[in-house]
Amino acid sequence: FYDRISTDPRFLAKTPADVEATYMRYIRAIEPKVSSYFRTQPRAPYGVKRLPPAAEPGQTFGYYSPPNATEPRGYYNYNGSNLDKRSLINAGTLIYHELIPGHHFQIARQQELTGIPKFRKFGGYGAYMEGWGLYSERLADEMGVYKTPYDRFGMLSLQVWRAIRLVLDTGIHSKRWTREQAIAYFKANSSVSDTDIAREVDRYFNWPGQATSYMVGQLKIAELRARAEKALGPRFDIRDFHEAVLSQGSLPLDVLEEQVDRYIAGARK
Repeated sequence: FYDRISTDPRFLAKTPADVEATYMRYIRAIEPKVSSYFRTQPRAPYGVKRLPPAAEPGQTFGYYSPPNATEPRGYYNYNGSNLDKRSLINAGTLIYHELIPGHHFQIARQQELTGIPKFRKFGGYGAYMEGWGLYSERLADEMGVYKTPYDRFGMLSLQVWRAIRLVLDTGIHSKRWTREQAIAYFKANSSVSDTDIAREVDRYFNWPGQATSYMVGQLKIAELRARAEKALGPRFDIRDFHEAVLSQGSLPLDVLEEQVDRYIAGARK
């Protein structure tokens, strides 16, 4: 099945413009639903664009670049190379992680906060930021924008990717796995191409703990949401919960927990 997905023409773009059109289709699908889940949205616009070709060999999928003084738009910068080997089955999940309601909703909004020092306005905590991105992938499923079983498979395949990361991060930095051991484990448990596996493994060797931060942050946000739902019952409003999580910018997870507990106490009153 993995081999079929990787080679099925339905999920392969012919040109970078096709890639961009696919991302924009998923963006348009979620935009009408956003106001039902968020009270506040960032003012900064957003979009997608291709990475500079010289930068693509070092990237698996791409990355989000937030608005700045010279570019007021937040962008998901996607990898437009090797399109015959780059299945778009997880395109929806990627764009919901990177742009809306993921990194753009969190980072651009944080930069628009006033009355806080620069380290809070422009800094961040990996477990919070990547945890929010990963939470957003699942939230998109709740919002009903994965329309086909293949869309949901794309989401779940990236969940497997993050679970593999937990094993690799621990194996490399605690168990002292070799590069060959790490690549073999990744290859045995995923549908990712050999080229992308090598890029990812090298990234983990050079960035201890970053791979683990995704799941740690997602699990904490999910735990806090379950706590709020249980405490508030029918008074729980997903928009208020998201406001509690996002309204103070990136936070250490213990401080985020205090923030959510204050929201629950206030809602009870």
